[in-house]
Amino acid sequence: MKRREFITLLGGAAATWPLAARAQSAGMLRVGMVAAQPRSSPPYAAFLQRLAELGYQQGKNLAFEFIQATNIEDYARGNRELVTRGVSILMAAGTEIALKSALAATDTLPIVMLAIDYDPITLGYVTSLARPTVSGIFLQQIELTTKRLQVIKEAFPDLRSATVFWDWISADQFRAAESAAPELGLQLFGSELHEQPYDYEKALAQAPSDYRDWLFVMTSPFLFRDRARLAEFALRHRAASVFAFREWGDAGGLLSYGPSITGMYRRAAEYVDRIARGAKPSDLPIEQPTKFEFVLNLKTARAIGMATPTALLLRADEVIE
Repeated sequence: MKRREFITLLGGAAATWPLAARAQSAGMLRVGMVAAQPRSSPPYAAFLQRLAELGYQQGKNLAFEFIQATNIEDYARGNRELVTRGVSILMAAGTEIALKSALAATDTLPIVMLAIDYDPITLGYVTSLARPTVSGIFLQQIELTTKRLQVIKEAFPDLRSATVFWDWISADQFRAAESAAPELGLQLFGSELHEQPYDYEKALAQAPSDYRDWLFVMTSPFLFRDRARLAEFALRHRAASVFAFREWGDAGGLLSYGPSITGMYRRAAEYVDRIARGAKPSDLPIEQPTKFEFVLNLKTARAIGMATPTALLLRADEVIE
């Protein structure tokens, strides 16, 4: 991930930082993370690959302490467990509860956040003075949701109605989409997903029949975890599916518009490295991705019988065949 693909969003202020990372004194960098995705998920693989490129070898000078969360309570329990294991740095990636529970578990360990599904600044989790232990990357997902609708509407001007899948984590995204839709000449039907595993058949059945040709899926850790299942579901229903990240396209989704999530995790690994080498989190500016990609899965388009005009193919940053 090239440096120019991010901009500084919030600079740190000088603060006393008592940590000379535990990794340095113990000879082992111990990074802890609680997340909804399995450990083998592509973003985590990218995170570990970047750490390896920076000289960290698992089992030699790196221990990646990972706890998978299946519900909201697991985040709090998991972060407390990671602190008792003696981790050097906590990763708070994805949803708001990841950062909230990490901050509740410790007020001394450095935290590298990768805020994807919420606004940590507006919500008061991050200010340069009040949270000197936190730095990292912030994706303005709410604004990006509106932009995603605009991009799709420009590519498909005849689009008039669509179903939106959302859950409690992505509620702000759905509200943003709902607010932006009328100006774009769109009508959206929101189907909220509740108990896991999410019942996508039931959610789609709730939508009026003329809203089912297009499916916009908001993003959350649990929806991202289901990306292959969602892509197969949309394909089976011959629905044109729109997602946030290209990993959905790799799984068979039709369209995606957003930054590289693996690139953001690679950048987060660089934050971890700098802190492990003695940098203060308060001196590391929070960054925001600036490069976004419009990805089209041409194989899926053909499977659902969608025409792909030359203008659309030229507009796509990447076409998956």
